[in-house]
Amino acid sequence: MDVNPSVSEPVLLPEPKRLGALARLAPEPMKVVLNWGRRYSLWVFNFGLACCAIEFIAASMARHDFIRLGVIPFAPGPRQADLMVVSGTVTDKMAPAVKRLYEQMPEPKYVISFGACSNCGGPYWDSYSVTKGVDQIIPVDVYVPGCPPRPEALLQGILKLQEKIARESLGERYGSGAERPSAAALQSGLVRPPAPETTSGEGR
Repeated sequence: MDVNPSVSEPVLLPEPKRLGALARLAPEPMKVVLNWGRRYSLWVFNFGLACCAIEFIAASMARHDFIRLGVIPFAPGPRQADLMVVSGTVTDKMAPAVKRLYEQMPEPKYVISFGACSNCGGPYWDSYSVTKGVDQIIPVDVYVPGCPPRPEALLQGILKLQEKIARESLGERYGSGAERPSAAALQSGLVRPPAPETTSGEGR
């Protein structure tokens, strides 16, 4: 009889499939809790640019009341917001302001493109001054079609965004291996400032 049984080597646990900055320290139930809190506490920064903004306001009133979905309308500013709802026609003159305010929002942040004008330019797609979709300047998570879309369509878009948040992993979203669009890909060629004029010394 062996009185000194051999000590077996410890079995290492497999690496988690979704690697992030704190993937080993945040087990799956914790990620579920964090995503649950994130999806039901969306502070909205409304970027109302045209008639779709009226439909957004109607969705926040008593008849539809999207606060019951955990969406808090009218954040004090972009630095307190989680969700930007772009509702209306985005012009080339307004596009830099949309991008600047999006960059001021803290991570994680989400964008809903509300209405045909913000999706692709809508009935003004062939205008020289209209940006052909807000996704030319900022990444969009959910598109809500319609001209104008009804408040129920915005509620459906919010539910789709909440489903997306419930499934996401911040390691996949912000990890080193995540494929994120480059800054050049998010810039529209129509909103670049004009090149400075060069003056020659001739004729002086």
